[in-house]
Amino acid sequence: MTIQTALIIGVGPDEGLGATLCRRFAAQGLHVVVAGRTAEKVEHVAAGIRAAGGQATGLVADATEEAAMVDLVARAEAIGPLALAIYNAGNNMNGDFLTMEAAFFERCWRIACFGGFLFSREVLRCMAARGAGTLIFTGASASMRGKPFFAPFTAAKAGLRALAQSLAREFGPKGVHVGHVVIDGGIHGEKVITGVPEFAKRLGPDGLIGLEGLADIYQMLHNQPRNAWSHEIDVRTHREVF
Repeated sequence: MTIQTALIIGVGPDEGLGATLCRRFAAQGLHVVVAGRTAEKVEHVAAGIRAAGGQATGLVADATEEAAMVDLVARAEAIGPLALAIYNAGNNMNGDFLTMEAAFFERCWRIACFGGFLFSREVLRCMAARGAGTLIFTGASASMRGKPFFAPFTAAKAGLRALAQSLAREFGPKGVHVGHVVIDGGIHGEKVITGVPEFAKRLGPDGLIGLEGLADIYQMLHNQPRNAWSHEIDVRTHREVF
């Protein structure tokens, strides 16, 4: 029996969304390709999955480089046909607009939006040819609304959301399920807890979005039958104002 693969790019800390998704889908029987820019991090996650009895391969790739995305998807497909692909790349980038350098704005767009184009183009070439597969993009509060000092992140995430909508309408009829998850709030993971500890402490675990709950959403999207697909789901804590 040919094993199917799940390709997840944007995997960082062990206690982060990318790593949590990798573990979740490995537990579902998929061979997970763990992709990110830091070899130590992706291999740590992949090794943990293998130690738990799952199947995983760690691959280093930069989502903003076309050749890297072509190679990444080809290597994932060589392991087994892609059943699932998740674009989870893109850190929250903000700053004062009037002093912002053009390179900073462009870098945010390249990571959070342009990389989504490169990744999804290669993935969809494979999935559309088979008439099956799930492609999910990770969104954020900025996908829906722009706040002061978040112009670059908002422009990138709003663009990614529009891309996801376009792809859902084009490739849904061809059998590919395209989804977009709006994560409206901070995540209870390593980046927030260690990066902005005062913010994390003020909100507490109940005010930050849980990793396993997020994984439930992605898993549900992937498992939806063709006659009951969701495209966009937003998720937040009960305390988040929206």
